Amino acid sequence: MPKASPAAFYFPKPSHDHANCVAKALGEAEIACARQGAQFTPLRRQVLEIVWGSHNPIGAYEILDALAEGGRRPAPPTVYRALDFLQAHGLVHRIESKNAYIGCSQRHEGGESGQFLICRACGQTVEACDPDLAKAISQLAAASGFALECQTVELTGLCPICRKSLHV
Repeated sequence: MPKASPAAFYFPKPSHDHANCVAKALGEAEIACARQGAQFTPLRRQVLEIVWGSHNPIGAYEILDALAEGGRRPAPPTVYRALDFLQAHGLVHRIESKNAYIGCSQRHEGGESGQFLICRACGQTVEACDPDLAKAISQLAAASGFALECQTVELTGLCPICRKSLHV
């Protein structure tokens, strides 16, 4: 049986219930933090909920603005500490090319951060995990004598919906 195209499984359909994505992410975060003995504070929960507000990366100052809508605007270091915590516990990823954050939708092993498919038209970003690609990157680094600490691959192009609407 031929292997299905991985991208077909990653981009959600426009009709998907995004509230389920958010609820699932928050539930998994509570479990992960409890398992690790880490405090999932109300602020950390709020920040994670804002990050999961869409499938598009969001910057720290956009998170600050969203928090300010709730009545009080925390200082930027407070949000960065929350993001650092969420990143350290595998709940969000930093998308370097966007200087922004996206919720982690995969469970990782061995320190890899996954691969990210970023639509240049709509901004939707999804996380893919191809263990073969992660292994190839690790082997490349090892063969070069490079001490790999983290691997994150960002791929930019057009999502299936934008491809269809742009007739590409």
